Amino acid sequence: MALVGTVKLFLFLVLLCLLHLLSSCQGRENWVKSQYPFIKRASSFYRDGHEREKGYDYIIVGGGTAGCPLAATLSQNFSVLLLERGGVPFTNANVSLLRNFHIGLADTSPTSASQAFASTDGVINARARVLGGGSAINAGFYTRASSRFIKKVGWDEKLVNESYSWVEKRIVHRPKLTDWQKTFTDSLLDVGISPFNGFTYDHLYGTKVGGTIFDRFGRRHTTAELLPSGNPDNLMVLVHATVQRLIFDTTHGKKPKAIGVVFKDETGNPHKVFLSSRRQSEVILSSGAIATPQMLLLSGIGPRDDLEKWNISMVLHNEFVGKDMADNPLNSIFVPSNRPVQQSLIQAVGITKHGVYIESSSGFGQSRESIHCHHGLLSAEIGQLSTIPPKQRTPEAIQTYIKSKRDIPHEAFKGGFILEKVANPFSKGHLSLINTNIDDNPAVTFNYFHHPYDLHRCVEGVRMLTKIADSEYFTNFTQCDKETLDKLLNISVKANINLIPKHTNDTKSLEQFCKDTVITIWHYHGGCLVDKVVSHDLKVLGVTRLRIIDGSTFSESPGTNPQATVMMMGRYMGLKILMDRLGKRAGT
Repeated sequence: MALVGTVKLFLFLVLLCLLHLLSSCQGRENWVKSQYPFIKRASSFYRDGHEREKGYDYIIVGGGTAGCPLAATLSQNFSVLLLERGGVPFTNANVSLLRNFHIGLADTSPTSASQAFASTDGVINARARVLGGGSAINAGFYTRASSRFIKKVGWDEKLVNESYSWVEKRIVHRPKLTDWQKTFTDSLLDVGISPFNGFTYDHLYGTKVGGTIFDRFGRRHTTAELLPSGNPDNLMVLVHATVQRLIFDTTHGKKPKAIGVVFKDETGNPHKVFLSSRRQSEVILSSGAIATPQMLLLSGIGPRDDLEKWNISMVLHNEFVGKDMADNPLNSIFVPSNRPVQQSLIQAVGITKHGVYIESSSGFGQSRESIHCHHGLLSAEIGQLSTIPPKQRTPEAIQTYIKSKRDIPHEAFKGGFILEKVANPFSKGHLSLINTNIDDNPAVTFNYFHHPYDLHRCVEGVRMLTKIADSEYFTNFTQCDKETLDKLLNISVKANINLIPKHTNDTKSLEQFCKDTVITIWHYHGGCLVDKVVSHDLKVLGVTRLRIIDGSTFSESPGTNPQATVMMMGRYMGLKILMDRLGKRAGT
């Protein structure tokens, strides 16, 4: 009888837990509906009568870092349909919580906010698949572009600053430095990366503390939270709406004209949606540096030979679509610690005059919650896998490694990484289709260190990393003895362990270390450059009513970390479009 009573009590407690879970989920869902009534699942669009018979003034493809502030701004005066292939970020703990940053990147399920891909160089990378885009999966660091960059792209400096401020007032926070980050900041100054510029959003030589989109509770604030700043009566956001291709009017004798898009909902059903008949209505691509050139190619804009290869009807021949792709190479060294290290993402940066940026993270090398996961930038195995020649980086090799590390002691990963990123790489690559399925990653080559100047700067950066790791501030903090250069580099190549085959790494050669351990910090850009694919106002050359507003138009990544400028770009271009179209009536 006692056993029966125990079982009943256990079942009762399980039922209570399930009811609490359901209530919590329902509560979060109700909160999203009340705060964001304009967000709908793609399948409900026609079923519930949300479509506009007159069409939309703006159809934005991609609800990411630029797409959300752009949609909010344009909706102040015009009807906007924002199409996002992923779901919402608000109820996803892997997106919302700083402590789950690495788990979100490791999630390879079809509904993950992060879609993994590997460049043909063999570097594992990620792209966003969620409302909020990269701001929902990145390390959260917020810092403005240099004044040189703003002048180079020809933007209005006053409007740029107003647009940055608009973003900052809504979702950006001042970080509380962890002990690791304080030690890192002191070490930057100790090795001569000065002056100390304190807390600032500005891009200044020396050492500074930047902003973050994580609040003091460790909760992330993505660009999706900028959407309520728009006019809800003019704004419709569809999630799980995967755009397949653009629709053009190709009447003979006229420039091709964008008139709408075809998208697929979460059930797989296709739909067409069209622009209004107003002359200035536009389709705007804000899908990022991978998906935007891919979308142009799938829609018939690109190199003739590439389109013919996949039997895609050519709308416009443009040899530059998918060209001039670049990714800032990142190399890091692992700094072991004999004391517990709090998790921290990027909070401070050293901006050198050598074309190198230095940042740091801690406590993510391995965690008890994700002992079986791979963790992107901050993982031991990514650094390890990058030492294997590309042809040997098979899915089987990756899975073998992940499986073999299940019994690795958690303590083996205490410490953090010091990172160096090469600014404005001279090495350029390209993007091309591998099939006609928008859900699949295209083939991307970045040609890391193809240009010798990039390699030279990496060597300079690695030298600085080793000096920082050996500073008295870090040795006092970690309670570890100073390491020799050779030992420090070997620790970093192996990330404490050596469980998979690799080429023997000659750590006497910093050039070889750079090549063997290159990874990404997800700052890839290009593919639709100004004067090659788009005009200076970002309209696609050779067609009408089509514009691109995202990082694919950049020839360099702005600032130390680009998200601030991509967010600002969405707001800035939205204001420019309103002012160009309405003048003083824009009310901006």
